[in-house]
Parts: sequence; C-alpha cells; structure tokens
Amino acid sequence: MNLLELKPLFVFALPGEAADEFVDLETIFVGVGKVQSIYYLMKKISDYNPSIIINVGSAGSSEFKIGEIVCCTQFIQRDMDVTPLGFPKYKTPFSSIGPILSYGIKAPGLPIAICGTGDSFEVYHRCDDYKVVDMEAYSIAWLSMQEQIPFLCLKYITDGADGKAADNWDKSLHLAAAALRSSINAIFDRP
Repeated sequence: MNLLELKPLFVFALPGEAADEFVDLETIFVGVGKVQSIYYLMKKISDYNPSIIINVGSAGSSEFKIGEIVCCTQFIQRDMDVTPLGFPKYKTPFSSIGPILSYGIKAPGLPIAICGTGDSFEVYHRCDDYKVVDMEAYSIAWLSMQEQIPFLCLKYITDGADGKAADNWDKSLHLAAAALRSSINAIFDRP
C-alpha cells in the first residue's frame, strides 16, 4: 500500500501521542474515552471523507513489553457487562455485533492482538480475553465498520496496565509518536 495514493485520516486521543511526527498528514485528536472519540470522529469523517482510518496511540498491556507496537484487529468493550440480563459479557444488548468486534487491517511484521476498550485507565489488568487495553479503539473501529471505511489500529505499549501504569504511561508517552511514525512508514513503504 502506498500512503500517498490513499486519503488517510490519523486518529489520536491526545496530541502527545502524535507530537510533531504526523504534522504532514491529516490528523484528528478525539479526546479520551469512547463517547468523545466517536463524536469527534463522526464530524471529521463527514467533513474529510477519508479512504482509510488509522488509529494510532498509546495502550497498556500485561502481555506485550513497554515500547512494543501491536496491531489490533479485534476489539472488546471491556466495561460492557449486561450478564445479569442474560447477555454474554462484552456484548451490547440487542446489537447484531457479538462480544468481539472483528474489524481491522493486519500490519505485516507486527503482533496481532485483541484490544479491550473501556472508559477507565486500567491499573489492574488480569483478563485473558484481551491483551491490550485502551480507551478509544473499540468506538473508532465500530464507527469505521459502520461507515465501511478500512481501519488500521496500531498501539504503542506505554505501560503494563498494572500498579505502575500511570507513572510508566507518563514516562513512555513521549516515545510513542516517533515509534508509531516509523511503523507507519514501514507499512506504507515510505522513507
């Protein structure tokens, strides 16, 4: 794939995840959490009409090492739990989508993972259902699927989603942008 032949939209939660590495590309900063991200992304899709949505940013993981970049192609709403009413965990009631949303392009050479998205900063991750945690990817993937726009999700692991997560995220975030840009360049054959 050649990035120049596409009309990509790079979606970040926060400006710190992009730094100055993505100034030559179309970007949007959607804020933290599922609600803000879907609202601001929908407005941008309406204005920009991208041919591909690329969500790049930070995430935690107890499986992958800090500094590793992971490609997420499946997504779980880790805070969706309507099991008392008989629905499977992570399943949105009365939705045609199962507990796991499968929508995403696989990036060559990067590990593939399921991302658990929720509206909380994870500091005690002890779940084998997903190996990466963030706060926006599920909603971005869901909207991309609804709009039938190809979707790529790359996450830079900033912390272990453990008791040190807040400190490690703060210390690692500044490294994310350059590493993510390097991965994007490799995927899209750019120098």
